Amino acid sequence: MTDSSPLDRLSPLFERFRVRASLFHAGPLCGVTHFDARPGRGFLHVMRNGEMEIRHATATGLVESLWVREPSLVFYPRPLAHDFHNAPTEGSDFVCATLDFEAGHPLVQALPPLVVLPLAQVQGIDATLKLLFGESERVRCGQRLLADRLFEVLLLQLLRWMLDQRDAALPLGLMRGLADPRLACALTALHRQPGQAWSLAAMAAEAGMSRSRFAEAFRDALGQTPADYLADWRLAIARAELRAGKSLKTLAAELGYANASALSRLFALRHAGVSPRAWLQQHG
Repeated sequence: MTDSSPLDRLSPLFERFRVRASLFHAGPLCGVTHFDARPGRGFLHVMRNGEMEIRHATATGLVESLWVREPSLVFYPRPLAHDFHNAPTEGSDFVCATLDFEAGHPLVQALPPLVVLPLAQVQGIDATLKLLFGESERVRCGQRLLADRLFEVLLLQLLRWMLDQRDAALPLGLMRGLADPRLACALTALHRQPGQAWSLAAMAAEAGMSRSRFAEAFRDALGQTPADYLADWRLAIARAELRAGKSLKTLAAELGYANASALSRLFALRHAGVSPRAWLQQHG
C-alpha cells in the first residue's frame, strides 16, 4: 500500500533483466561517423564540448535530422542506425558506449526511440561524468571495466531523472506507469513479487486506489489491463529463466501458477501456439 517512504522503481527491473555497457570510443569525432544497428543493442553517447548534427531514419523511411549545440547525453535505447555529422575536431570530448539489453528487457520498448538531454538539466551526474572522462583519457589497470560500469551508472541516473520529471512526455507503456506515483507502487510490487496471487483488488490496494480507478489509470498509462501486464511480466521472466536452464515446473511454482501445464498454456496463447520447449529450441 502507498506510504510516504521512497520507492525504488528501477532496481527490481534491472535485477531481473540486465544491461551491459561497453565503452568503444573516447575523444574527438571527425566528419561523418556511422553507428550500425544490431538486435538488442542501444547506444549512449556523451558530448561534453562542441556541437554536431544527428541523423537517423524514421519508421516511415524518412531521415530525421537534429542539431545538438550544447553538452548533452544522446541515448538510443533500441537498435537504430544513426550518423553524427560535422562533429568538431578541436576542443571536443566524446565518450560512447554500446548498451546490450538482456532479451526481453521491459524498459527497451517503454522508452522514446531517441533521448537527447543537455547535461546541465540532469542533477547529480557531474561526479559520474568526471570519473567517466577521467577513466577514458588514459589507460590504467581496470580502465575498460570501470568505464563500462560508469556508463551503466549513467544510464540509471538518466532513467531516474526521466521518471522524476513531472508532466514528462513519455510514450505509452511502462515508463509512463512508473512515473505515476500511485501506479508505480503497484508496478514495483508486481516486479518484486511476480509469484504472488495478485487480484485486481490487491494491485489497487498497493496503489491506494479503488479497483475501477486503478484499472482505468493503469490502462491509460500502459495501454493494457493490469492482468495482461502481469501475465506479460511473468512470461518475460519465464523466457529469461528458460534460457538459463530452469525447468518449466520450477518456474510455474515461482510465478504463481498451479502447475507447469497452466504456464505452458499461457505461453502458447501468447506465442501463437508455440510451446515453451519449441520456443526454447528456436530462441535458446
